[in-house]
Amino acid sequence: MSKNKSNKTNAEVAHRGVYSTLKTLVHLIAFVQFSYAIYYDYTYVHAKQLEHQHKLPAAKPFGGKFKFLTFIDAVLQAVYFAICLVNDFFGSNEVSANNLPLIRKLKDFLLASLAFPIAMNVGITFWTLMAIDRELVFPKALDLIFPWWLNHIMHTNIMIFISLEMFTTFRVYPNRRTGLGVLSTFMILYLIWIHIIRYIGGFWVYPILDVLNIYTRIIFFLIILAFTIVLYLFGELVNNLIWTRELKLISRKTK
Repeated sequence: MSKNKSNKTNAEVAHRGVYSTLKTLVHLIAFVQFSYAIYYDYTYVHAKQLEHQHKLPAAKPFGGKFKFLTFIDAVLQAVYFAICLVNDFFGSNEVSANNLPLIRKLKDFLLASLAFPIAMNVGITFWTLMAIDRELVFPKALDLIFPWWLNHIMHTNIMIFISLEMFTTFRVYPNRRTGLGVLSTFMILYLIWIHIIRYIGGFWVYPILDVLNIYTRIIFFLIILAFTIVLYLFGELVNNLIWTRELKLISRKTK
């Protein structure tokens, strides 16, 4: 009986070891691909090459790459998965809400408040507008300098890898007011930023804003803000459904 128990324990330890290794591998792949996408986009994708043939907001120098939420989100995802890697080696992935290392707390908070809702926002909004009229968000002329694989890393893989992280790694969501406060502040600051670009640079970052009047533009911005908040709540709901047993266990321990 004791031998069977020992064999079962060894098998569980081995299983946890393989699972931990696979998670670290996923974190590494995510970090490398997002980092390379940022490097490639920043170094080789210059819409100014198309400025004489096509009037594109991307060709305008003011704001650089950081005028696009897609690029900002790619940086955010690279930073997030770098933090995941550091946590894998020096932090903890244990199911616990107490005595967690700072890097683990930062990782959990960053996913909940920014990494998940922003990635899903960028991906869903981009592909929805592409389906309606790609000229409103990603003019066909950009295909000449923006390769298809980079497009999918920036707009598809961000959703895939952050969803994998949601389903494979436990976390306790932060206080809703705090999480939503950080997310809302981020989005409001970005909306202010694109208005600064409009005022100083004289152009809208996204072509869709050129076809909207002031009233429909305000409605569009409010919808984007509301959608982002819904994505935060959706992430919280999904997390609670996936990790129901673990969250209940922690709740009993903290009472």
